[in-house]
Amino acid sequence: MFKSVLLPIDLNQESSWDRALPAAEQIARDYGAKLTIMSVLPTFGLPAVSQYFPEGFEKKAETAAGEVLKKFVQEKCTNPDQIKTHLSHGTIYDEILQYADKIGCDVIVMGSHRPALQDYLLGPNAARVVRHAKQSVFVVRPN
Repeated sequence: MFKSVLLPIDLNQESSWDRALPAAEQIARDYGAKLTIMSVLPTFGLPAVSQYFPEGFEKKAETAAGEVLKKFVQEKCTNPDQIKTHLSHGTIYDEILQYADKIGCDVIVMGSHRPALQDYLLGPNAARVVRHAKQSVFVVRPN
């Protein structure tokens, strides 16, 4: 049923992966699917904002985040050599949706957190992915 699983994570937010990572690994194991773990560096917004960062900052940030993602996989995953990683830069939910389509994944596994407002059931990025993804989305709730 599933040949490719995508797990988007926020490397700085444990709730984005603490329960979703085991679920994604289990789905991949059960179906013999490939697992890809991705992270997205958000944009700085307006070009006027980026002028306050030193030259080359964006490239250095991408390189550092890529290394952190690789280290995360080595330390947290049960079969790190079988997991592909991908780092994107842009609007989080857009990057997740575009990459899911690009790799032809069958299911996106996402951790969810509850924002401060009690009206929301999902965080804003998870909600947008659920609404707009062409793939099935498996949302893992925190404890």
